[in-house]
Amino acid sequence: MTLRKSILLILTILLIDQISKIYIKTHFELNEDFTVYSWFKIAFVENDGMAWGAKISDMVTFISDRSAKLILSIFRIVALAGIGYWLWFSIKNKGSRLLVISIIFIFAVALGNIIDSVFYGLIFSDSLGQVAVFLPPEGGYDTIFHGKVVDMLYLPIYSGILPSWVPFFGGNYLSFFDPVFNVADVAISTGFCMIIFFNKKVFGTKNV
Repeated sequence: MTLRKSILLILTILLIDQISKIYIKTHFELNEDFTVYSWFKIAFVENDGMAWGAKISDMVTFISDRSAKLILSIFRIVALAGIGYWLWFSIKNKGSRLLVISIIFIFAVALGNIIDSVFYGLIFSDSLGQVAVFLPPEGGYDTIFHGKVVDMLYLPIYSGILPSWVPFFGGNYLSFFDPVFNVADVAISTGFCMIIFFNKKVFGTKNV
């Protein structure tokens, strides 16, 4: 995998990610949803924190939400630089194709979420109760580094009371799968799964 091909794949993933987010921002109100199939919905939510909506301020209580958001955005930029170096190093040293592709997926996701968290507050109006406007004359909904990540893919595969014969959980209510995610989340999950499940090939085989 050459550096040129790697950049092309990164740009492709990033383009799909950003087009899907911009479309949702400019066509849906916040918390609006659309049923594609019984177990697949488009549901527009915004994530102000990390994975699953967790916030630094929830764990470190003396930090305000806005300070936590700024810290998270800066951390993402630093992490992106580290991932970028890892990608460059792996390509230079002819790391396995699977390793390079895995890092590409992770890098593209990090870059996509940085664009959301750094710039979306500046370039979009608020989505609460209205469809957001791109580059509104009055300015965006927040300042730089304080944008929110757009999520839209929702898979409510099952919800209901489990049969009594189910071990341990029988008779209890179960809802699966509740988190709302985006294209970037799919890409990073794919990248990490490749590293975990194909560990020997990822770190053992050289590109030819």
